[in-house]
Amino acid sequence: MNSIKALRLKNVHILVIDDNPQDIEHLLKALRGQGARLTIVEQPRKGLQCAQILLPDLILLDVHMPDVDGFTVCRLLRETPNCGEIPVIFLTSAADVTDRVKGLTLGGVDYVLKPFDTQEVLARIAVHLQRIQRPNTQQLMRGVLEKDRHPDQVILQAAIRLIGRQLNNLPKLTEIAAQVGTHDKKLSAIFRENMGMTLFAWVREERLQKAQELLAGSSMSIEDISAEVGFASAANFATAFRERFSMTPSAYRQAAKV
Repeated sequence: MNSIKALRLKNVHILVIDDNPQDIEHLLKALRGQGARLTIVEQPRKGLQCAQILLPDLILLDVHMPDVDGFTVCRLLRETPNCGEIPVIFLTSAADVTDRVKGLTLGGVDYVLKPFDTQEVLARIAVHLQRIQRPNTQQLMRGVLEKDRHPDQVILQAAIRLIGRQLNNLPKLTEIAAQVGTHDKKLSAIFRENMGMTLFAWVREERLQKAQELLAGSSMSIEDISAEVGFASAANFATAFRERFSMTPSAYRQAAKV
């Protein structure tokens, strides 16, 4: 127990987002015993609001929750002003390797499976708290300026990041919307209002812009570039590229080398 006392959890503020906090009561009791301040929220959307308002030192996040899952919460946190660097530890019974990889890829610093050893989790929390780099003055000023960012902007940025990673295998609109915590009609409206175009028009533009980069900066074949950016065929890609840039992909590549 002496080693745990040395972890310095006193006055650390931890936000717990879990629809069944009673399942981790032994951990919560231990954290309180170490002097940590806890805010416990059972609704994921309320947890997002609390994170932005309270700016906790660390977040313990469940994965499987109704309405919005922990992956979506983490994705939105990373786009929320002042919350992007808060360490997120997933506490979950979801043992699938794919889920663990997904959680870490989305920005979680750790992924702990239930049931767990309380002392080990306390140690993990302490380690991640020690790694926190406090924001500098410039970061703080930027945070003040962004503090009032509209929730739609958070959803938009999360969707843009999600889409950018899956251009070659784009999920359905309903799936994209669900993964950023909204529904398809709302997401479509956000894109039209903020980007001046539909979501799929924006995706098409992103694919063509990425194709330009690959044509100019790589030796990939046009067929491979077409597949990489998500076109159904090289012919469809060539047609779309010519319509957008008034030249064929081959002509663009040749011009870029001059």
